Amino acid sequence: MKRTIVGFAVVAGLAQLAASPAQATPNDPDKAVGAELVERSLILASSMQAANPARTTFKIDPVKALTAGLERGKGVNVQATAKVTYSSGMYATSSLDGTIEFDARGAAASDVAHNLRYSKDLLSRMMQADPAETEILQRSSIRMVSSGDVSYVSGPVVAEAQPLVLGAPGAATWVRYRGTDVPSGNLLLDVLEPATLETLLAHRTSVRDGVVKGTIKTIKLAAVSSSYAERYGSGAKKGRAGKISYTLWIGPDGLVERLSAKGALPSGKGSVQVESDTRYTDWGRQVAVLPPMEGDVSDKEQVEKYVPDEVPGIWS
Repeated sequence: MKRTIVGFAVVAGLAQLAASPAQATPNDPDKAVGAELVERSLILASSMQAANPARTTFKIDPVKALTAGLERGKGVNVQATAKVTYSSGMYATSSLDGTIEFDARGAAASDVAHNLRYSKDLLSRMMQADPAETEILQRSSIRMVSSGDVSYVSGPVVAEAQPLVLGAPGAATWVRYRGTDVPSGNLLLDVLEPATLETLLAHRTSVRDGVVKGTIKTIKLAAVSSSYAERYGSGAKKGRAGKISYTLWIGPDGLVERLSAKGALPSGKGSVQVESDTRYTDWGRQVAVLPPMEGDVSDKEQVEKYVPDEVPGIWS
């Protein structure tokens, strides 16, 4: 199987359904910019506190509650759904379930399962492009373990190709992809980043009974969110601005319980509609996300003629 268009939903230029996504590589300048944004965003989160009355609305400051728990060995469970619409009748949906491990900046590693489903019209297009891969994705899920810029993928979409290359039994059950992102549980907004959460609270339009509603332009979001800038590339910080509306549910402990976001992201002369809803539970749980045993892993380059070119799905 040769990958053609899986994972296209979170990369600039997604309206061109015949083009493959360009994920960041370790030498990608957007990665360097992202690291710089992390430092700036942490400073911004601290400096904005006094100027953000939304934080004082809660008995426990949500940003302080978040940062207090951001350390290795701790994490949170996430359950999420997403829908990406390219045009009328052409959309993809996905669900994700798993655990995210923290570091001081936010999401550092994750162990998740997710799927990818196409609408009838998009499925017809995808079956023409790559029927074998598309058929497997529609009937199965994907397991993904991520840390830093490396993701390990398991499931029928890669496993069924392994015997062709390595022979069975004893074939590797995981494929390692480099230049990937750690999914934070929401396609649009990463509330595990202190500066992002701070900015969303600042751009509220209403706050009532622990529910925060607001809107933000994508250019402003990219200026403070390193994960958003890395995921959507340098184009997110210039050119036409998209708009994201969101609702945050904050619990009595100050931690985010749910995030619902919907945005129109510029793409070519038009836009792509992205919806993502995430629930966060068991904050602060003990977590140790470990990579698969090396003997069970093959690098994507070893089997590139048979497995997807990029991580399957829309979450990395």
